[in-house]
Amino acid sequence: MQATRPRSPASLTRRQAQVLAWLRETLPALDHPPTLDEVCAALGLSSRGSLHKHVQALVVAGLVEPMNGRQRGIVLSPGQPASRQAVPVVPVRTQGPTLPLLGRVAAGQPIDALEEDAVIEVGAGWAGRADHYALTVRGDSMIDEGIHDGDVVVVEHRTSARNGEIVVALIDGEAATLKRIEQRPGRVVLHPANSSMRPLVFDPAQVTIRGVVKGLIRRYG
Repeated sequence: MQATRPRSPASLTRRQAQVLAWLRETLPALDHPPTLDEVCAALGLSSRGSLHKHVQALVVAGLVEPMNGRQRGIVLSPGQPASRQAVPVVPVRTQGPTLPLLGRVAAGQPIDALEEDAVIEVGAGWAGRADHYALTVRGDSMIDEGIHDGDVVVVEHRTSARNGEIVVALIDGEAATLKRIEQRPGRVVLHPANSSMRPLVFDPAQVTIRGVVKGLIRRYG
């Protein structure tokens, strides 16, 4: 059986390249392989589940040893350099102002938590908005607000919101969703803008606000 060819570092996402670079730099100084929780803390990541997916991508690429069990630490594959090296990331060529494109957000059921990956060119009106970022919408739960699958929303990074605002909410630190928020004593209600869908109700401790929608970018063709 022919062995799987390791993936080129140039094909890694920016977050996967960041994790790999950290492992190459840090592992020689540690007395034990780091756990997912330790890597999350070191890199300032909020989602253990998303980090696990990035590590699994590195495993598939032949750069990290398989984690056989949740408690085992992360180990580089044999032959990997034990010091930081430049990991090529394909540059994004743009002509105008840009915002970070932090992945996908569900206009439907929550999906993977947000991770930095690219940038997107935006209009001049969004230039210099360091507290803003962009997200690609997946799903149709906000169509009555004119937000469709494939649209890109511009989000102001905030950790609080007023009732009635459309927010990016992180559920249980694992999944992100786009909904209109209603905060009541003892619960948070996330309302879709689609008459065929029901609101999502959570305990306030389950919901972390990651921003408020301020604009919409739609591509045609």
